[in-house]
Parts: sequence; C-alpha cells; structure tokens
Amino acid sequence: MTGRHLCRPCHNREKAKGLGKYICQRCHLVIDEQPLMFRNDAYHPDHFSCTHCGKELTAEARELKGELYCLPCHDKMGVPICGACRRPIEGRVVNALGKQWHVEHFVCAKCEKPFLGHRHYEKKGLAYCETHYNQLFGDVCYNCGRVIEGDVVSALNKAWCVNCFSCSTCNGKLTLKNKFVEFDMKPVCKRCYEKFPLELKKRLKKLSELAARKAHPKSVGLNSA
Repeated sequence: MTGRHLCRPCHNREKAKGLGKYICQRCHLVIDEQPLMFRNDAYHPDHFSCTHCGKELTAEARELKGELYCLPCHDKMGVPICGACRRPIEGRVVNALGKQWHVEHFVCAKCEKPFLGHRHYEKKGLAYCETHYNQLFGDVCYNCGRVIEGDVVSALNKAWCVNCFSCSTCNGKLTLKNKFVEFDMKPVCKRCYEKFPLELKKRLKKLSELAARKAHPKSVGLNSA
C-alpha cells in the first residue's frame, strides 16, 4: 500500500485482505475473531443486532435499506416481504396466492417467466401462465388434439373445440342444440344418419339403448336420435 492514499474503510478492506480476514458490515473494521455470517456478509458477533431495538439478531433478521432489524421491529414498519426471496419489497408489490411478491419474482411455476402484469392462473397454491396452465390442466380436443383455449363443447364423454365439433360424415358444423348420434366415437348429424343402411341404424339404436340403461337404469331411450 506504499504511496497510496486510502480512506479508512478502504484501508481496512486492504488490511483485512492481507490478513485473510473479514470486514464487519456494521462498523467496517477488521474482524479478528470468528465472524458471524449473514447472507454472505460478515459481522462482529456483538454488532449483529437490530438497528431499532438493539436486540441480538438470529437467522430471521430482515434487511431494509442496508440496515438490519429483528422480525418484530421489521413487522412494525409495515414493509412487505417477498414470498419468493423473503427480502423486503420497497417498490411495486404484487398481491397473489395470499402472499406479496417483487414484480420480477412472481413467476410461472412451470417456465419461471415473470408475469409482469399479465394474467395468471392458479392451481393448488401455484401460479401458471396461460400456455402452461392449459398444457397441464386444460381440456384437449378429441378431434385436433390441441388444448382448448376458448369455449369447450362437452359431448359423447369427450371435449371438443367449438370449430372441431362437426359431423364426421359431411363435416357440417354441430352444436349441442342439433340432433346427432354417435358413430365410431364421433358425432353424425341427423341427415347423414338417415342415409345409413337400415341394419346399421338398428345396431346403433340398440347400442344407444344399452348405453342408456347403464347410465340411467330406470329410463331407456335413444336420446340423440
């Protein structure tokens, strides 16, 4: 350090580096004894205390604007704690899942990208972006095999996109208000059904009645045709 002019804190840091020791983050002096470490910062054991009440701190200490506080004093200050990093939130706060978060720490549980104000979807205490929520929990269209992002048509014990729910014979669009029957696990409109051979219609009707008995033992009938 010959020929160099250093302020006291810098002089202490150079001295500590030469001795292989730590600098106390509270008093900025060299720590000769065993240091007390907190979040990779070193302290004299008697300097690791609450800035407000002077109480000796534990691992539950909270840091705010470079100062350390015990949990009770910190809570009295009304500063929210991030549910992810457990550090104080001094700027914008996101309230979700019954916790408070830094904006950049409120992320999708699957892809870990921040929502940044975009809509999120909750499931079992976790938050997901729309894409991954649909991939993990959404309905998959029986026809196209894709996750249904809009309205879902529930028919024949399956889920369908609105645009995919159509007659499997003529491809005419269907709604739940239309008359249709099930053939080969797909819907067939009334008009195409009437063109089926008589024996096939009889067999389909018999299968429909059998399914109706299993679903509703006391009422038998061909509901869709």
